Amino acid sequence: MAHHDPEVDKVWDDFHSMVNMTGEELRVWLLTDASGEKSFEQPEPDLNVSSQGEEIVAVLDKRKADVTESDVRLMGDVARFVHDELAEPNREDPGWRRRLMSVGHDPLRPDSVWPGEEGAP
Repeated sequence: MAHHDPEVDKVWDDFHSMVNMTGEELRVWLLTDASGEKSFEQPEPDLNVSSQGEEIVAVLDKRKADVTESDVRLMGDVARFVHDELAEPNREDPGWRRRLMSVGHDPLRPDSVWPGEEGAP
């Protein structure tokens, strides 16, 4: 991937402005969320972590120079998803925060950027 591709720079910046969790924070959340209360009632826990979540963790752990074309597509998809979810928040839906956190955005953190606010993409 080109090191100074303006499109990659834009997607990278959008992704990192919308994803406010570190790779480690997301990894812990995904394991916690996947395990759930019922998983530990079984003899061997079923930790069914989403493949998209694992891919996002991998991208968060990369340098910009190391992203692939598929990473750039994923970053664009995630940034659009978070932006859309924040543009029309459904706080009554108990799964709303969980969906956002599953892609690396915690809407309750002070650094959460909401569309229409100063500094929002």
